[in-house]
Amino acid sequence: MAPPVITVTRQYGSGGSDIARLVAERLGWELVDNQFVEAVARRAGVPPDEVAQREERAPGLLERLARTLAVASPEMFIAQAAVPRVEQDEATLVKVTERVIAEAAMHGRVVLVGRGAQAVLGNRPDALHAYVVASKAFRMKLAVERLGADPAHVERVVDETDRQRDQYVKTYYGRHRHEVTNYDLVVNAEKLGFEGAAGLIVTEARRRGWR
Repeated sequence: MAPPVITVTRQYGSGGSDIARLVAERLGWELVDNQFVEAVARRAGVPPDEVAQREERAPGLLERLARTLAVASPEMFIAQAAVPRVEQDEATLVKVTERVIAEAAMHGRVVLVGRGAQAVLGNRPDALHAYVVASKAFRMKLAVERLGADPAHVERVVDETDRQRDQYVKTYYGRHRHEVTNYDLVVNAEKLGFEGAAGLIVTEARRRGWR
């Protein structure tokens, strides 16, 4: 039996990343979020200027995944002169992200945030898929207060970020990210609060006997 994993898909500004962090902390699992994926990509060979320079966490798993990627798929990191730089980088990052998700899932007891993880692991039996939502007004407020969005343009930022995330999943995996039947749990962060939403996910994980 494969080790369990949890994926967290979230509407932009819903607090999904914070909720995923709380879930990982409560279960004592690893958190694999955007910063983690980017750190692995940096270590494995993707140009560092393509990703934000963030403090790196969980160096044990990070180093293991980076080594696995660099050894198993060196072709990902060889520049292809015939491919335009932007397209090459997007394709490379998608492949790297998929490998990080797959390797992390093999490791198990990880909480995977975004990046199409729910679609990549959609057929995995020992996976709990959660979708974090909230009203647009709530998300706009959080985007300004916590994510640094410009109040004058926040509605466009919220709409465009969700559109890009939807398009990513549709383009690469043929799934509609907002189709609720793809998930085990849909949690409303506005009504439940971050702690309450995380608590529901943890409760379901423990009901399944996951520790």
